[in-house]
Amino acid sequence: MRNIFRLSSFVKPYQNQALGALLLLTTVVGMDLSIPRLIQRIIDQGIHQHNQQVVINTGLLMLCITLLSVLFAVWSHILSVRVGESIARDIREALFLKIQSFSFGNIDRLNTGQLMVRLSSDTSAVQRVAQVSLRIGTRSTLLMIGSLILMIKTSSSLALTILPLLFITSVLIVFFVVKMEPLWSSVQRQLDRLSTVLQENIAGIRLIKAFVRGEFEFTRFNKANQAFASDSIRVMKFMASMPPLLTMCVNAGMVLVIWVGGLDAIAGKLTIGQVVAFTNYLLTTMAPLIFMANLTNAWAGGIASSKRIAEVLDIVPDIHDHAGAKAMAEHRAGRIVFEQVSFRYNRESGAQLLDAISFVAEPGRTLAILGATGSGKSTLVNLIPRFYDVSSGRILIDGIDIREVTQDSLLKRIAIVPQETILFSGTIRDNIRYGVPAASHEKVIRATRTAQAHDFILGLPEGYDTRVEERGVNLSGGQKQRIALARALLAAPEILILDDSTSAVDIDTESRIQDELAITNADCTLLVVAQRVSSVLNADKIIVLDKGRIVGQGSHALLMQNCDVYREIYDSQLGGERSDEETKVLVEREELS
Repeated sequence: MRNIFRLSSFVKPYQNQALGALLLLTTVVGMDLSIPRLIQRIIDQGIHQHNQQVVINTGLLMLCITLLSVLFAVWSHILSVRVGESIARDIREALFLKIQSFSFGNIDRLNTGQLMVRLSSDTSAVQRVAQVSLRIGTRSTLLMIGSLILMIKTSSSLALTILPLLFITSVLIVFFVVKMEPLWSSVQRQLDRLSTVLQENIAGIRLIKAFVRGEFEFTRFNKANQAFASDSIRVMKFMASMPPLLTMCVNAGMVLVIWVGGLDAIAGKLTIGQVVAFTNYLLTTMAPLIFMANLTNAWAGGIASSKRIAEVLDIVPDIHDHAGAKAMAEHRAGRIVFEQVSFRYNRESGAQLLDAISFVAEPGRTLAILGATGSGKSTLVNLIPRFYDVSSGRILIDGIDIREVTQDSLLKRIAIVPQETILFSGTIRDNIRYGVPAASHEKVIRATRTAQAHDFILGLPEGYDTRVEERGVNLSGGQKQRIALARALLAAPEILILDDSTSAVDIDTESRIQDELAITNADCTLLVVAQRVSSVLNADKIIVLDKGRIVGQGSHALLMQNCDVYREIYDSQLGGERSDEETKVLVEREELS
């Protein structure tokens, strides 16, 4: 319940429309409550006294009131729908913006399926709460209160007789609300799991087919689907018992009123019109309780969903601008210094992924990072743009600790081509200009020429206007990598990070890319993460990582002489060992340069 009220801040911008809906509903309720009293007049003053004019006049008045009630009810419904849809839109927007603010660490702890359910199903549940509260909830509450007051006014003795039954009915409703909230939470958790499995299967359908794992994935999906269905059935079975119980309470009340009221009418304590009016007021009081079955369902689901939405909105990003953080000045050199940097994902108990890393990356030079899978290469470069924060030590760019500047100003100086190439649906031109939407076509071509992508793009049916299908399935791995590289180059960064971003490109093309980068990005600090030795042979400095530690750094020639790990990688990939004399010559050349 606390989370429902917490999300009430989303109602504030639409409070005038909500208030208008409530006022209209109050008017409708007042009109509805006048009907039994008019029926009493028709019976007591018209039919009983054989006064036809009273019957006609009162009947016409009831017709006019009914028409106005319908118009006001429709108007109120329109306003409540607008409020509900607007609230849902704002919650989705708030969730989306919150997700955008998450650091890599936050995203690592969540999954796509959970976030999708919160943006869709959970938001819709809160929207239903807003709408039914403005319509069914408000109208039912006002009808019950108004009818109870008029019942007491009509016959206090009958009202006292029926009050215990009304109390029992109210307790039943509260019981169902309390019991259904955890049941709905369980349903939403199962929906999370189902959505995750479905998302993974759709994204990995090609891999599933390639490994003939369709039957296994069907079993996994069926298990999640069955669990969701079972929990849903359990909720529906529990809910199914509520309407019959409420109907039984209504019928019991009717029997009680007719019995006691009939005896009072025979004794002359009540008129027949009063008994009929009281019966109508009882129905007006009890019938909304039947509607409460739907409202209870919506409230239970809304309470569970609001809790899940609040969980996302309450997440504090692991990486945030510190108090007093200043914008990093543009057009600086881009000198990177690692000072005894260590890192672990979980600061308390996680394994040490990087240990005492120290090195310098100079502007206009290429620093290559080489190592086996799992050695910490990608983790290291992810620390530079503060996708993660160091556990100890510090990283300096142009002498400034990156934790002391704003994230936006830091990221504006850095361009990254990640391991996993991400392209968006749209044209190739749109994907290349993703970071610089206003870039001219000439700049786009310059970037694609450097990335060796211009020629193959021109060979496509519509050139730069060729549509990129979902996840870039109509392009090869190498083509996608070159487009991603062009996208990074277009930003003209001071620091360029290539995280194994040419793994799908042939060696000749990779060599041409390196030559072009040396010419067009001569002042840029270039960091290249690679597993292929051929990708780093010409780097100004090579850092060799092994199990999160630097085991060697220097040029290719120096590492061939001094680093066993590097020599092993070189020999395993290029298939041969240099003689001591060759290595000595390379070292001498390096020292002379």
